[in-house]
This record gives sequence, structure tokens and C-alpha cells, in this order.
Amino acid sequence: MADQLEADAVCILLFNPHMLTLEFAAGSGFHTGAIQNSRLHLGEGIAGYAALKRELIVIPDIREEKEFVRADLLAGENFTGYWGVPLVAKGEVKGLLEVFHRNHRDEDPAWMDFLKTLAGQSAIAIDNAQLFEDLKRSHTELVLAYDDTIEGWSRAMDLRDRETEGHTRRVTEMTLNLARLADISTERLIHVKRGALLHDIGKLGVPDSILHKPGALTDDEWKIMHRHPQLAYDMLSPIAYLKPALDIPYCHHEKWDGTGYPRGLKGEEIPLEARLFAVADVWDALTSDRPYRAAWSQEKALEYIKEQSGRHFDPQAVELFFGLRECL
Repeated sequence: MADQLEADAVCILLFNPHMLTLEFAAGSGFHTGAIQNSRLHLGEGIAGYAALKRELIVIPDIREEKEFVRADLLAGENFTGYWGVPLVAKGEVKGLLEVFHRNHRDEDPAWMDFLKTLAGQSAIAIDNAQLFEDLKRSHTELVLAYDDTIEGWSRAMDLRDRETEGHTRRVTEMTLNLARLADISTERLIHVKRGALLHDIGKLGVPDSILHKPGALTDDEWKIMHRHPQLAYDMLSPIAYLKPALDIPYCHHEKWDGTGYPRGLKGEEIPLEARLFAVADVWDALTSDRPYRAAWSQEKALEYIKEQSGRHFDPQAVELFFGLRECL
């Protein structure tokens, strides 16, 4: 910008609407970095006045201007001419463009018009950048709110299914660790986490009389229980941001040999995330106390998982699981 304006130095101060201050944002052509400490209240000094009144300020020699409150920041710069141009977009002050010359510059209407045009373009660019940042911030806040809601649902399900309290948190953590070992991308990990947290949300459609039954389920009761992955899909698929997370809730009861449910998927027909989750889910279930049985020893559970490699579980997922165990 300094080259475009044939100036010795330029500086952009951005307006902070919360603090009502003008703060250094960018600059070029200065001998030192002192100007970066610029921070003025709206209305303070020449720059603050220009922004407050939205008026272009021209000072032929700032060395003689007592109102230039940042003289100490410009010590040794040897500036004379100063131009302060408010940056205004959509009726709002966005900041101030400051132009400095070390030698006298005669009044030049064409140059002044160009300065005003450049300031207008800069104001629009700043406004667009701020709108984009606001949009990103709003998106981030919305995502965080969504994820807080998901974790709330997850805790509610654990509280309802009292025998599995803490289960969801543990299997989510283990599944994420397995996913990292499987080189699942960082972008996909957030969907893995959401899917793991919501893996049993379909059980909201299963009656308490079945869910909390202390003894063995009847065939009819198993048919109802086996519906929960499909119920999860039906509940979550209309929610656009959860569609990428559906693999675990929908497919975590599928088995490598095709004997699982609800669709009888086989081998790599089962999404990788669901195959990883299945190992973590069974491991945690076997090593936790349930009303109808005591927790298995880790040795017994490890032997079972090894036996089920290639049957219930993807052999690759089992290998990753044992690799993870060695790292812990």
C-alpha cells in the first residue's frame, strides 16, 4: 500500500467497538516497531478525532502538532506530512488509514482522490474479513453447542441404562485411540466421537421393561432390542450435521462374518469406524459388572476377543486393539 501511495510509511488502526479504541493492525515503512504499540481511545489525539468525526485529517508537519499524542512512538522516523483517513463501510467506522511522508508533499487532488478510493476499498475488505471471522466464530459456537448437546444425550442414556454408567465415555475414548492408530483423518475423528457418544441412542425406543430386565430376554424381546440400530438411524439421519457420524450407531452390531444385525453386513461392507468401535464396545462390556453377571477378568476378555477375530471382529481392528493395549 505504501508503494501504491508513493508514501514513506502507512499504518492501519482497527476500531475495537467493545473497548472503543483504535489499535494497530498493520504497517510498513517504519524504521522501528514502536508504532505497533499504538492504542488510542476514540476521540483521543489526531487519529482518534479523525475516526470519531469521520473526517480526513491532513497535517503538513506533525513535528509541530501538539495534539499528535504518539510522537514518542515515531521518534527517529523523521516524518513530516501526515494523512489520517477514516475507514468507513456500511455506515460504520472500521478503523483509520494513516499515511506518513518524510519530505514535504504538495497538495495533489488526483493523489487525494486515490487515497480516498484506496481507503474505501480497504474499509470494504476489512468489513468482509470481519464478517467472515464472525461467521466462523458463530459456526464454532454452534458446533460446540451441538457437541455439548450430544454429550448431554450420551450422559442421559448412561443414566437411563444404569448398568452401563460410564460405558459411553470409556468406549468413546478407546475408539478414538483406535481410530488414530488406523490413520483415520483428524477431520473424521470428530464424526467418530459423535457416533461413539450416540451409539446406543436407539435404545431410547426400547421399553424399560426390556432394557432393565435382569434375566435373559425372550426371542420377541431380542427382536425389539435388535431394532435399536435402525431406530438410531431413523432418529439421527434427518439431522444433517450428524449424517457423517451414523456409521457407529447404525453398524456397531454388525459382525465381520455377516451374522450381525440389523443388515447382516460382512467384512469391509461394515464401515471401519463401526468395526473399531465393536471391539472397544465388547471389551468394555465384558470387563464391567452387569446385573446378570460379574465382570470378566481382563485375561479372559482378551482371550475372547482374540478368539473372535475373523468372526465377530475385523482382524485388523483386533490387531490395533492389542497394539493399543501394549501402548497403555
